[in-house]
Formats: sequence, structure tokens, C-alpha cells
Amino acid sequence: MKYRPFRSEKNPENEARRSEQEIAENKEVKIYFLPSLMTVGNLFCGFLALTKIVEADIASANFAAVIRQALCFILLACIFDALDGRVARMGGEESPFGRELDSLADLISFGAAPAFLVHRIVLEPVFRETPEIGWFVASIYLVCGALRLARFNCVAALPSHSSKPPSKDFVGFPIPAAAGLVASLTLFMLWFQDRDFVVGYWRYSLPFIMVFLSYMMVSNVRYPSFKHINLRTRTRKNSFIWIVVAALVIGGCMVMRRHVLPVLLPITFMSYLAYGLIRTWFDQKKSKKNAEDTPETPSDNSNNPVHS
Repeated sequence: MKYRPFRSEKNPENEARRSEQEIAENKEVKIYFLPSLMTVGNLFCGFLALTKIVEADIASANFAAVIRQALCFILLACIFDALDGRVARMGGEESPFGRELDSLADLISFGAAPAFLVHRIVLEPVFRETPEIGWFVASIYLVCGALRLARFNCVAALPSHSSKPPSKDFVGFPIPAAAGLVASLTLFMLWFQDRDFVVGYWRYSLPFIMVFLSYMMVSNVRYPSFKHINLRTRTRKNSFIWIVVAALVIGGCMVMRRHVLPVLLPITFMSYLAYGLIRTWFDQKKSKKNAEDTPETPSDNSNNPVHS
């Protein structure tokens, strides 16, 4: 005699309530204090930069000083942005909330602030009679920055991405580096002008650089993320010596920051930009050479006689 297993009648309301509780437990928003504090510092610096740009009056004598303060806030936001993700990875506290908050802060500090900066000091005076053109050029950078951040978040949220080890490269030029390049070049022009050198038409290169950076942000060019470098990375003695030398160089730059940073920062960001382009060119050249060196396998039709 066969016995059928006992099955209790399911209540749809209880099942729905139970599933909602399970979803709520699995999708609980995790907020970590220290990484979020760094991200808020990034956002706060971006807001202060925008405030200083709005306060800057081209006809005023302290215009350069106010713009210089805005540039310092943008560069300080870059430091906060570099710290928040590193602190989260070191503590194993990465979360979707932190990723979304970081993107929102980046869009303000590295998207809106640099675009408004270039519009304020270059595009607004040039297109005074047709301001729509200046708005459009500045908005290209902002829109491409938003697309860059949205693509990054979508890729990071894919299940296949979470199962793989973290990538060592960024796809597209990172928006903090783009903002740092625009801010450092502007800082260099102000430093150049303070030494009684004529900037002249060089400042008009900023909109073209910004449009080029807009394209690079949404491109597929890969750039190193430096995520694998942290305080836990094991180093040999020679590497430790290089770290000490680098720390001394950074300390010397901070001591002589008024004379060194306006020149060193643009060189650093431009070298990072050029590295991705040169690396892509070498990879394409190497893959093309490997394709040429690979012998072609004869096709099946080569043994068949050719009928005229």
C-alpha cells in the first residue's frame, strides 16, 4: 500500500507575506560609515567648488583667487574619491548603496563643477551674444560623464560581474581623472599668468580638451584602476625603498606646492590620459602582428578540383 506525502494547504496571503519578508531581508540596504563619510566629503567639496565658481566675477580683481579656490576644492574631491573606495575595499565594506552614492557625488564634483568652470571662464565670455552654444558645449561633458557613471554601475550590478574577481582596469577614462585634468590645466594657466606670462589664446583650448575628454569617458579605452594597490599589498625590500622615495617626493611637492603642483599635476593627469591611448595602440599592433604570424589552415575546399 502506497502512502502519499501529506501536503498542507497553502494560504496565498501567508505565502505572499513570507516572500515579502525574505525579499526585505535579502535586500536590506547596508550603509557603512567611514566610506560614506569620504563620499560625502567628495560631494561637499564639489558643492563648495560650484559655490566659488558662482561667486567669481570676471570684472573683479580677486577673480583668479576665487577660481583658484574652486580648483583646490575639485582636486580635494579627487582625493576623497580615491579614499572612499579604498577604505571600503580594505574593510570589506563595499555595498550597492556606496556605489550609487559615489556616482551621485562624482556627477556633482567631477561633472557639473568642471563643466560650469570652463563655461564661466571661457565659454561665457566668448559666446556672450549666443550663450546657447556655450551651454551646449559644457553640457556635452556633463552628459558624457553621466553616461560613463551609469555604464559603470550597470556593469558592476551584473551577476556575472560579481562572480568574477575585480578587474584591474577601468573601461573609459575615469571622470575624476577628467575633472582633475581640467582643473590642473586651469590652475597651471593661472600660475602661468601670475608670473607675468601671457596666456593669450591658450585658455581657449580648454573647451576642446573638455570635448575630447567627453569622448574618452564613454570610449572603450582601458585605464589602470590601481585597486590592487593598498596598504595590505606585500612588497619586497626594493619595492619598499621605492615607496619611501615616492613618499619623500610627495612630501617635497607638498612643501613647495605653490611652485611645483601647478606644473606637476597637469603632467600627471596628461600622462595617465596618454598611457591609455598608447597602451591601446600597442595592444592593437600586437594583436595584428600575432594574427599575421598565425599560419592559415587550409580549407576543405582547397583539396577539391576546380571546375571550369
